[in-house]
Amino acid sequence: MNIYLINALLILLVVRQIREHQLDLRALAVPVLAVAAAAVMFLHAVPSGGSDIVLDLACVLAGAVMGLGPGGRPLGRAGVEAASMWIAGVGARMAFYFAATHGAGPAIAAFSIAHHITGSAAWTAALVMMALADVLTRLAVVYLRGRRVGAQPAPAAAASIPAGAGA
Repeated sequence: MNIYLINALLILLVVRQIREHQLDLRALAVPVLAVAAAAVMFLHAVPSGGSDIVLDLACVLAGAVMGLGPGGRPLGRAGVEAASMWIAGVGARMAFYFAATHGAGPAIAAFSIAHHITGSAAWTAALVMMALADVLTRLAVVYLRGRRVGAQPAPAAAASIPAGAGA
């Protein structure tokens, strides 16, 4: 399967979440499974030589920041800002891949040498881990906010209405 098609499917996955939907196991599992499938296809090893771990951590941090995005609600609904951040992340990875395979390879290789990154496998691992961090952080934030909102007591105004007063 083409990398552009996979990225387009990942974008559609988030665009689909703009529509409000019940936050259940399926809603949590589908994004994780989609990114896990991409990881299986592209993440064959995590190189650890040179500055590869620094690159991995930088990409995981960037993914986590994108995954934090704006606030969530118990109903799973990606706001336009959250969807835009996800699309920007996927787009940046697609642009990097396109540049690497269409002329920027020597510049990326020079950067990699200068910064002690061991090669293309290190870049692949870092970018896949960025996507995983993005999805997992977003799901964790939405889940935790949903639990927090679900644990809050009923608003005082609703609790103070006497029984039968509205009938």
